[in-house]
Amino acid sequence: MKELITKSLTKAMDYNAFKTLVSELIKQGKSTGKNQSDALLNYSILSERRMKRLDKTIKINTKTKQNISTINKDIIFLVLMESWCGDGAQTLPILNKIADLSSKIEFKVALRDENEDLMNHFLTNGGKSIPKLLIIDKENFNVLDDWGPRPSIATKMVQEYKTEHGKLDADFKKELQVWYNKDKGVSTQEDLVCILQSIR
Repeated sequence: MKELITKSLTKAMDYNAFKTLVSELIKQGKSTGKNQSDALLNYSILSERRMKRLDKTIKINTKTKQNISTINKDIIFLVLMESWCGDGAQTLPILNKIADLSSKIEFKVALRDENEDLMNHFLTNGGKSIPKLLIIDKENFNVLDDWGPRPSIATKMVQEYKTEHGKLDADFKKELQVWYNKDKGVSTQEDLVCILQSIR
């Protein structure tokens, strides 16, 4: 695992570099990842817009700020991601802002398809769902915890919809987008605070 983490970190980039990569690929009519299609390109364009908007509008609440200020361990937020990922577009700006609150947190983004061996250790119900955040001890590269692919409340919504309807469809994706807009990143912050409190 440490070898996989080290290998992934050598290829990882900071948040701004990831956004620059996404923007450059979109100009070329491409998305990140092995597979290329008009649909993935369109999702990438939509995700880029969402990240830009959330970078400007998302607020980190007082409770989160207070908890982040007490972190005393050097850690890395390593997020496995691709440009077309809608859940990632909703949560990466929040994770980045949380990381910016503490000199103890280093934030890195690695592309899922370039790091399949690592991704395979952190599957969700057998799938390579992203974003997947790995919280890594910077001293020894141990994975302290992981989070994703979406906030716990949204995960429950997905599970309940799948149970009732068998699969996720366009109607649910609209419903999930409405939820993200109303939630304004609060649930992601709460999830992260709970995790970070447990690893101090």
